[in-house]
Amino acid sequence: MPDSTLDSPTIVLVHGAFADSASWAPVTRQLLAQGHRVLVPPVYNRSLLEDAASIRAFVEQLGGPVLLVGHSYGGAVITVAGVADLVVGLVYVSGYALEEGESLAQLQGGFPDSDLASNLVYTPYPTGGGASGTDVSVKIEAFPAVFAAGVDPQTAQVLAVSQRPLSAAAFGEAAPVAAWKTKPAWGIVSSEDHTINPDVERFGYRRAGMRRVVEIAAPHLIMHTHPAEVAGVITAAITELSTPSA
Repeated sequence: MPDSTLDSPTIVLVHGAFADSASWAPVTRQLLAQGHRVLVPPVYNRSLLEDAASIRAFVEQLGGPVLLVGHSYGGAVITVAGVADLVVGLVYVSGYALEEGESLAQLQGGFPDSDLASNLVYTPYPTGGGASGTDVSVKIEAFPAVFAAGVDPQTAQVLAVSQRPLSAAAFGEAAPVAAWKTKPAWGIVSSEDHTINPDVERFGYRRAGMRRVVEIAAPHLIMHTHPAEVAGVITAAITELSTPSA
């Protein structure tokens, strides 16, 4: 566990849908090499509220300040989990910055669909007690172009067959809180994103009044294609948080 006597926050990287903690690997490596304390917990992708509760519980046992960083659906998760007292800031990476009372479907519904919408697969899964839910994943053959554009083709192929689905229920759940209302936030827009319409990212960041928004000509998995730039935004946020005016 990180030493709570240190002022520099622990960086908690939160992955999104159709991915797992390994999606952060290139950025994790860079941050660790710079001497930062980094943790990358799993997101179960079952429910926005359950996933946010899980990340919040993870954060609350760390015993020191935390910078939450969320990619894609992970942005929605940190929007809710980020109200935890230990969280000192939020960084959105190609992510959803939801408003209080807003769902993923509502935010996306205000903009033209990305290429993702026509390349989804819906699969039932058991939830216990005879009930079932619906998993949403990306067509394996479309995954490299839609979700992993710009990534090494062999790596994209592996990611396509090992993706972590998102429960359809998560799309309709409204965020009960919006942590960016009380916590400083930073955002990265992936302007060549084919998974999320970049205008969804821009709109959410602008509405949240983020301290800084960086736009990079990059695809959705910007952590793989531009790890240095992503790590740079994260470390810049830490620097700003450490200054008296932050």
